[in-house]
Amino acid sequence: MSQLTLKNIYKRYDNAGKKLFGKKHVENDFAVKDLSFECPNNSFIGILGPSGCGKSTTLRMIAGLEKITGGDIFIDDVRVNDLLPKDRNIGMAFEDYALYPPLSVYDNIAFNLKAKKTPPEKIAAAIGRIAPLLKVDELFAMKPSALSGGQKQRVNIARAIVRQPGILLLDEPLSHLDGKMRQTLRQEIKRMHHEIQCTTIIVTHDQIEAMSLADVIIIMKDGELQQMGTPLEVYDNPVNEFVAGFIGEPPMNLLQSLIVKRDGGFFFSFEESDLLIKVPGHSQDLVADGENVTLGIRPVDVLITDSDTSTPVPVSVYENFGDERRISMKVGQKHLNITTTENVFYKHGDIIHLDFNSEKTHLFNHETGRVIR
Repeated sequence: MSQLTLKNIYKRYDNAGKKLFGKKHVENDFAVKDLSFECPNNSFIGILGPSGCGKSTTLRMIAGLEKITGGDIFIDDVRVNDLLPKDRNIGMAFEDYALYPPLSVYDNIAFNLKAKKTPPEKIAAAIGRIAPLLKVDELFAMKPSALSGGQKQRVNIARAIVRQPGILLLDEPLSHLDGKMRQTLRQEIKRMHHEIQCTTIIVTHDQIEAMSLADVIIIMKDGELQQMGTPLEVYDNPVNEFVAGFIGEPPMNLLQSLIVKRDGGFFFSFEESDLLIKVPGHSQDLVADGENVTLGIRPVDVLITDSDTSTPVPVSVYENFGDERRISMKVGQKHLNITTTENVFYKHGDIIHLDFNSEKTHLFNHETGRVIR
């Protein structure tokens, strides 16, 4: 296992990113901008973000498949900017399986070791250790054409780690799989990581995947680092509206609000709605009467109450998922979503009364989107 450090990494593509405005060509920003983070030995890091945010480009720069425009990459204490991919002691499994059709599963897994002229007995020992972890030991004689998608991805990952890399890079390895298989392979990847004790980085746009696998999540947008922290840290304490809306399923409610003063305290109010939510005690000193802010509150922190003193709101959409119910209602021109495990049933138009876990509310600057603390 190895420690990975990125310092002020930039990436610009010379032959892309140009738009025509009138008669002038204007270059877009960098694909990756001033990106810095550290992956300690034996850590499991998730790089999370929407398509086109630079996460796969970052992974390819770590692997040496893309030249960096600026900055430095270190593996342990070695600067690897100019090292070839084969000299970085990195294993990588791509979104596409890229298995060799004429070769058996065993020979696909052994391919890199054979290319290094590793003795057959050492190849057999290495494969014998890794194959059971990914449940491919019963597939050795089969060809890739006879495998399911999940089996192909297991073989793909086994081929990446059988050479015992210091760092394992996984580029959206589960994106082609169905829901049940994704869940199964997630558990196997996590178990494998603990068994092989390898620093692992997974790139994904699926926040559930990142939160279930990674010890630390790096969230990117437009090539820039938005937040880095444990799954609980980025869920409970998002630094901006983007992170707040990207993490969580369903995502956090983000409602534009006007602060109003009532009875010596401050409340969130909403255009075209009588709904009022009390500003929590720890935030009373951060707001002023008449100020525009964005209120963030997770669906699980919006509560259904029997109190007739709360504001009545009509139900717009009711969904029953078995283990939880999701309810949506309009607050002015926006939708407020609720998630509850209570065994309730509503029809469109039913009136319900709401309460709020005000201590779980988040305030964001109306213009910058940054959290107000």
